[in-house]
Amino acid sequence: MKKDENNEIEMIVETGAEPERMASVVSERDAAAEAVDSQKLAEKPAVALKRIKDSTSEDDEAPVGSLTLKQILGGDYLFAMVRHHVILILFVVFFFVFYIGVRYQCEQDVLEINQLEKDLVDAKYKALSSSSNLTELCRQSNVLRVLHENQDTLLHLSDQPPYIIEVPED
Repeated sequence: MKKDENNEIEMIVETGAEPERMASVVSERDAAAEAVDSQKLAEKPAVALKRIKDSTSEDDEAPVGSLTLKQILGGDYLFAMVRHHVILILFVVFFFVFYIGVRYQCEQDVLEINQLEKDLVDAKYKALSSSSNLTELCRQSNVLRVLHENQDTLLHLSDQPPYIIEVPED
């Protein structure tokens, strides 16, 4: 049918016929195509309805909504449920893995914080101990004792009190 229409259009174009004739041929072709498309659309629901009727009958042993023990133990029900909810299951698994990872990282951080706090306390005690040793070594009595023990030093205690030298400002 399309070959005939295409041939007719080519003949009209070659002969140089009037544009009204060409437009009528094209519109007839478009109308025929729309009729075929609408016929196909009308047939689809009828075919689908026929298939549904063929797949179901009153002689079925079990209603469509009921489950049997054989279906449950055979995995049919579980497979159908998993197939329908694959995205949700993957989403939940992702969040479980994420939750476990975050919790593990948090526990590692807490352990590191505790270790750093112990190190800080140890450093404070060492600093306090060093500070007290330095204070003890810098006392005047300790300096005098060290001077008496080392006889070869030229340092000795002054007998005169210190006096202030005044420098005039210019």
